[in-house]
Amino acid sequence: MFKDNLYKEKMTKTIDVFAKELSSLRTGRANANMLDLVKVDVYGQKMPINQLGSITTPEPRTINIQVWDLNNVTLIDAAIKKSELGLNPHIDGQLIRLPVPDLSEERRNEIKKIIKSMGEKCKISIRNIRREGNDELKKLLKDKDISEDDVKKNEKIIQDYTDNNIKQIDEKVISKEKEIMTI
Repeated sequence: MFKDNLYKEKMTKTIDVFAKELSSLRTGRANANMLDLVKVDVYGQKMPINQLGSITTPEPRTINIQVWDLNNVTLIDAAIKKSELGLNPHIDGQLIRLPVPDLSEERRNEIKKIIKSMGEKCKISIRNIRREGNDELKKLLKDKDISEDDVKKNEKIIQDYTDNNIKQIDEKVISKEKEIMTI
């Protein structure tokens, strides 16, 4: 039997991952989520910064990382500098301060392109899930486990999920672009 909820769930997870990636993009304000995608090579593995220290935003343009192990301070510093965030860490013992500078017009336009690209990748993932569902329907029809009417009905359901999710992606892209362009 065909389970359309499985594909709906996959599409929802794809949107959730996209939203998380968007929140990690740097806007003009300090945001602890900006560091989510930065991984630090410690203890023989890559770990997110939030597992190595406490991240706070005491001011709108500052992120503080209170590192728990003094040995990790330089490793976190190096990982932040290597990332594409464009932040310059200041070390004060076990505290790393990250001043978040204003975005230049050029950087804003670069970030807009990145957002559009991320949105396109997410849309491709959604379409791949749709194709996967349609392929399963064709296989079930070929094996005579489902009628042609059921195939048509389920293809329409999957297409509706696809359309709704692509609309959500477009809305998130537009919203994030507005946020980036707001000075």
